[in-house]
Amino acid sequence: WVLSETVTEKKSVFVGRACRVYSPEDAKRWVEELIRSDKRLMRATHNMYAYRISPQPGSSVMYQDNDDDGETAAGARLAHLLSIMDVTNVVVVVSRWFGGIKLGGDRFRIISSVGRDTVVR
Repeated sequence: WVLSETVTEKKSVFVGRACRVYSPEDAKRWVEELIRSDKRLMRATHNMYAYRISPQPGSSVMYQDNDDDGETAAGARLAHLLSIMDVTNVVVVVSRWFGGIKLGGDRFRIISSVGRDTVVR
């Protein structure tokens, strides 16, 4: 897994992770194993993720999915990020620990920024 920088905003903490995957089953398995293997991630308020997979180079077939883990629309925003960055065969997970202060729309800016930082690394 590639890790992003940790971002803290109004006591909420965000961390991103990304890894290469080659099938939807791999993506889901890696996310489940990641969360299950790290007690800190198990305690995160939200572990949202998205993946975008091309099964063969040059193929027009694209497997995509996302999960916002209760952070409404966050998974879809991560999926959109992967699409506009035109990256394939990657799953990105952004974890958030809620700090008690609502962030409003800023949370989407932070989630996208952390996701992008993770993919670029």
